[in-house]
Amino acid sequence: MRLYILCFITLQFTNNVYTARILGLFPHPGKSHQMVFDPLLRKLAERGHEVTVATFFPLENPPKNYTEINLQSLAELRLESFGAETYEYPSTLMRIPVLGSVLDQYNQHDGLGTLAVTICEKLTRFLPLNKVLKQEYDAVIVERFDSACVHGLLNVYNIKAPVIGISSCTLMPGDAAIMGAEINPSFIPVVTSSFTHKMSFFERLENFLALMLITERYRSTRLKEKAVIEGHFGKKINDLDAEISKMSLLFVNSFFVGNGVYPLVPGIVEVGGIHIDPKNKNIPNHVEKFVAASEHGVILFSLGSQLSSTSISKEKQDIFIRAFSKLKERVIWKYADSAEEGTLIAHNILRVKWMPQNELLKHPKIKAFIGHGGMLGSLEALSAGKPMIIIPVFADQKLNAAALKDRRTAEILSLANLKEEDLDKALKNILSTSMRERARLVSSMWHDRERPPLDTAVYWTERVIRWGNQSPLYSQAKYLPFYQYALLDVAAFVIMFVITLIVTSFYIFKYLFIIVRRKSKEKIN
Repeated sequence: MRLYILCFITLQFTNNVYTARILGLFPHPGKSHQMVFDPLLRKLAERGHEVTVATFFPLENPPKNYTEINLQSLAELRLESFGAETYEYPSTLMRIPVLGSVLDQYNQHDGLGTLAVTICEKLTRFLPLNKVLKQEYDAVIVERFDSACVHGLLNVYNIKAPVIGISSCTLMPGDAAIMGAEINPSFIPVVTSSFTHKMSFFERLENFLALMLITERYRSTRLKEKAVIEGHFGKKINDLDAEISKMSLLFVNSFFVGNGVYPLVPGIVEVGGIHIDPKNKNIPNHVEKFVAASEHGVILFSLGSQLSSTSISKEKQDIFIRAFSKLKERVIWKYADSAEEGTLIAHNILRVKWMPQNELLKHPKIKAFIGHGGMLGSLEALSAGKPMIIIPVFADQKLNAAALKDRRTAEILSLANLKEEDLDKALKNILSTSMRERARLVSSMWHDRERPPLDTAVYWTERVIRWGNQSPLYSQAKYLPFYQYALLDVAAFVIMFVITLIVTSFYIFKYLFIIVRRKSKEKIN
């Protein structure tokens, strides 16, 4: 009888967990971002949860218990939307050491902040979203990137469910502090920097300045978003920083083997490579034939989904063509011009508008990967054990490139200063036996985990659903003002105590000296 009751309770408990109502809010129009979130959302639906998702990129074949709110009317999608001209020909100001890099990083985040406010203005008035926000949920999953607007909307609609954040890149400036983790710029590089965790004095100076300016910029963004929400709904809401700090869990699309070791707390969970599907999918016939016919292997060349590959100058494109033409290996070049789809622009170079990059990287004939350092492509190549040439342009690409070079699996080239001889040398290095063996070794370490990243994300999501905020995953550091966190009050006390001790000791010894001297004179007299 007791066993029956125990089984009944267990089944009821399990049923409660596996029929949760989950809301996903992803108000950024970047395709590569959504590619990180989709596997988790789909998997949760497949496990029986009722999942409702607001996104710019609806699934092609969503599960039956998966409802989507299409946000595409709110902003232009970021697909091949960035031109390379600014980064290929930077101004004199941007070439100044330290200053140029800090300004470049600030400008990037300033643009993201402006976009966030613009989308927030439309999001608050978007009736399909307002309708789903009136319902009750067991958990809310949100993107942690450039905006806090959805946190304000959760406050407006009085949604009390635990909030889980997920970042498609390493954490944005200050986000680790949400869970009480370390954000010290002396060894934690800003996401848009080009540094590893080992920084020189001037690198630490640049990193500190960038962190301060960018953090202040996003504080300004949150104030504007708060004003937008209050203006639309006609009532005061909580400070958005306070709303963000309520998050129960934060997923980050990184893993220490590839991205370096960060000081984390239980509430920050690394799920790097969550988007990589272990299943093999079909490769287009003309691409498959091109790969299969190669005698010496193939190199993949892709600059991702946001940078326009056609915007690269003819001068730089010719450098690539000349360098590739010298190789015995073949090259597949992802190029946005549909007129050149399937075109051989040299005896060994095939241009395609789209290629299943993840699938191709698993192919035994693929020898290396040339990319821009975007997180998804970099992790795919790392997972597949392929050495890389990285030509970083913006966002987190320089940071990813620096981390992979530090692991001796990548070479870095500058788009602005690209020279044919440098590209020749980099190609020779990544095709060398030693670098290919190193890439395979790091890949083996990358795969050596307790469980796959998607399973990890599912477990922690369902754990938060089970326990909510009853089992906190953050450190108390999140609540400490800076003077307490940095022990400034303790340091001040110790300094004052030492000074007091020194001064007191001085006067005591002075007094004793005077007494001894007086007695000595009395004896003489």
